[in-house]
Amino acid sequence: MAEIAANRTLAPASRARAAVPRLTRQQLRRALLVLGPALVLVAVAYFYFTGGRYIVTDDAYVRAETVNLSTDVSGIVAAVEVRDNEKVAPGQVLFRLEDEPFRIALANATAQLDVVRNDLEALKASYRQKAESIKLAETNVAYYEREFQRKQTLAGQSFASQQSFDQARHDLDTARSQLAQSRQDLAAIVANLNGDPDIPTERHPRYLAALSQVEEAQRNLRHTVVKAPMGGIVTNVPSLTPGMYFKASATAFNLVATDHVWVEADPKETELTHARVGQSATVTVDTYPGVDWHGTVESLSPASGGSFSLLPAQNTSGNWVKVVQRIPVRVRVETEPGMPELRAGMSVEVEIDTGRYRRMPGFLAALFHGA
Repeated sequence: MAEIAANRTLAPASRARAAVPRLTRQQLRRALLVLGPALVLVAVAYFYFTGGRYIVTDDAYVRAETVNLSTDVSGIVAAVEVRDNEKVAPGQVLFRLEDEPFRIALANATAQLDVVRNDLEALKASYRQKAESIKLAETNVAYYEREFQRKQTLAGQSFASQQSFDQARHDLDTARSQLAQSRQDLAAIVANLNGDPDIPTERHPRYLAALSQVEEAQRNLRHTVVKAPMGGIVTNVPSLTPGMYFKASATAFNLVATDHVWVEADPKETELTHARVGQSATVTVDTYPGVDWHGTVESLSPASGGSFSLLPAQNTSGNWVKVVQRIPVRVRVETEPGMPELRAGMSVEVEIDTGRYRRMPGFLAALFHGA
């Protein structure tokens, strides 16, 4: 009897404990019925309002400033001072041409400059000498004019012979001729002195022309030594070897900058509605997964990439097909110490944050406004 009573006593307690989980499941079911749609609505609203904010494209590559190294003088390569794929500093010597012909040319130009200087100094001395001779000739002309007039008077009075009169006339004509010749010589000297007998030698056109030849020879000599215009990495160096003849303006090898790189992305034109210069961007390089670079939109191209091709597409009305164009976007990449090195041509993925949020649809805005 006692056991029966005990069982009767435990039965309500067991039923009560069994009822508790049943109530919890019901509450959970009700919560899911309420929270589930709410979470879906929140997610839909989030994706709606943030949709179109980010521009993501993997049609993007690392670009770097590249210089075709050359020089404007021709000559035999004397030495190549760098190796292929070597990192160089600004001003570092890359290669040299044999400079003996250029030193000879400089010596000739310098000697010619000295010749011109001496010629000009001699012209100035001749000018001074000729000016003095003109003064003497003018004095002689004045003397012979007086002598001629005196002889003419005496001859008219029959106090002088005809021979002495003729000699006086001859002497006067000779003096006048010598004066005229001296004046012509002086004019020629002045013309050779550029019309100014007091012109400094260093300002005379002949001197300046000879000086320019010296400066050109000095410049050509300097250009036999080719230096790096910027820091970077040299490539295609084996194409230049000592002993070969290098032609002026030909490309010796290439220099790719390492401290001036950027990313060129080509998103679709339909994605650039809200793209602006100065917007932030995130760059991920395929070579370095898991590493992100911060960037900034530096510029947007004024034309599509196809506009700059040698043969732009010409779509006639008969077979016209609309193709979404791609607009090049330049992204400045900010590098920090310790980050991997970016190399030209690497494939990257770019995500541009336009900061744009969609507005609430009109019917919802009216609904909330009315509420």
